Amino acid sequence: MPLNPADAAFAARLERQVGADVLRPVEPRYLEEPRGQYAGHGGLLALPRTVEEVSAIITAAAEARVGVVPYGGGTGLVGGQVAEDGGSAPLILSLERMTAIRAVYPEENVMIAEAGAILADVQAAARGADRLFPLSLAAEGSARIGGNLSTNAGGVNVLRYGTARELCLGLEAVLPDGRIWHGLKRLRKDNTGYDLRDLLCGAEGTLGVITAAALKLSPIPAEIGTAALIVPDPRAALGLLALAQDRLGEMVSAFELIHRQGLDFLSETLPDIRQPFADKPEWQVLIEIGLARGMDPVTALGDLFEAAMERDLVSDGIVAQSEGQRADLWNVREHIPDANRRIGAIASHDISLPLSCVPDFIQRAPQKIAAIAEVRINCFGHLGDGNLHYNLFPVPGRTRAEYKDQKPDLTHAVYDLVAEMGGSISAEHGIGRLKAGELERYGDPVKLAAMRAIKDALDPCGIMNPGAVLFVDGQA
Repeated sequence: MPLNPADAAFAARLERQVGADVLRPVEPRYLEEPRGQYAGHGGLLALPRTVEEVSAIITAAAEARVGVVPYGGGTGLVGGQVAEDGGSAPLILSLERMTAIRAVYPEENVMIAEAGAILADVQAAARGADRLFPLSLAAEGSARIGGNLSTNAGGVNVLRYGTARELCLGLEAVLPDGRIWHGLKRLRKDNTGYDLRDLLCGAEGTLGVITAAALKLSPIPAEIGTAALIVPDPRAALGLLALAQDRLGEMVSAFELIHRQGLDFLSETLPDIRQPFADKPEWQVLIEIGLARGMDPVTALGDLFEAAMERDLVSDGIVAQSEGQRADLWNVREHIPDANRRIGAIASHDISLPLSCVPDFIQRAPQKIAAIAEVRINCFGHLGDGNLHYNLFPVPGRTRAEYKDQKPDLTHAVYDLVAEMGGSISAEHGIGRLKAGELERYGDPVKLAAMRAIKDALDPCGIMNPGAVLFVDGQA
């Protein structure tokens, strides 16, 4: 994309400050996002190697009033990493050169990693020190830790270990005026005023650029057990979760709810994926536990199954007897989003609810949706923390395009019920640009006013990821 005169002048000034090898024309891959809902644009790509270069870039952008879109692995699902056409072309700032694992402190259970480090590499570095970095999600082979923190990513282990924010002890970041915040403290306790770490985690690049983080590690569970258990309905699944936690406490790492529709999509699009049950159940859960040395996970899960059978919470199940069987069970869960993409959703909803409300929501939502359109519903997700992925698909013989006019009403039917039940319209994917309007519709007005005040105070020029999260002057 050729630069207009104003962009070219800014590029020349920036090149003098950071060097030509930091800047280059924007490549198409930086202007795309996984679901294809946004076609981004950008005037220039910056690839800094140090926090000082990030500082110089942000300082220059602030002086020139040039918008900056921070870019991690590009795996976000709400358009936070791409800017739509309109107005001046922004500067895209990628942290992909800043990938160093600066230090690991096994005795402290702490790692210092730069923001461009790929999540899978962070996990591997932790394992190399006989430790666990428990953040785990489908895109971990390409997602970068700075983006994970900026979106407060969740994943399958939130039940035991928490979200990305809870796995962060300190940050190094560049604020919107270019100043560097040296906040890489490795402290578990630090009551010295406002917590900028928690503010920047989840801000989606609207309040600054995370350049490095002090990450919380954990001991690797000595024994891991996994089982797929058939439950009669979501309410029974919730009862099974409570039973598992009563018996095993914090050793329950993951508790995933899976509906038959997702299994049918797998059979249709990815038939080579081995499914655990010959007759697909209407509902099943995938549970994983991590135990201390000397404890037998197969016995623990077997005992849980027997106790659940006595209470009519399960009807059948499979306890993995080997690492291969465990991988097969997780393979099913991890490929459901891939099958969803191949089918093509009309609307996807990343929602969370109070745990006790989940069964009622799953029962009531289809009735509201059916009043608008006939669709197929794939409801699955992280039941342990109340996060459902509630996705709507065309019925056979119809295409997504045929639902275009009904899509807003379908989404609002889902979100209205979520709001009524005290839930959230964004559990783990963030707001980005896709949900900025929905945040205006469903967000608490006092919270929104406070968010705008924070944004105005830290980023008075409005250069940081403009249009993401918050509407500006009535527009995203």
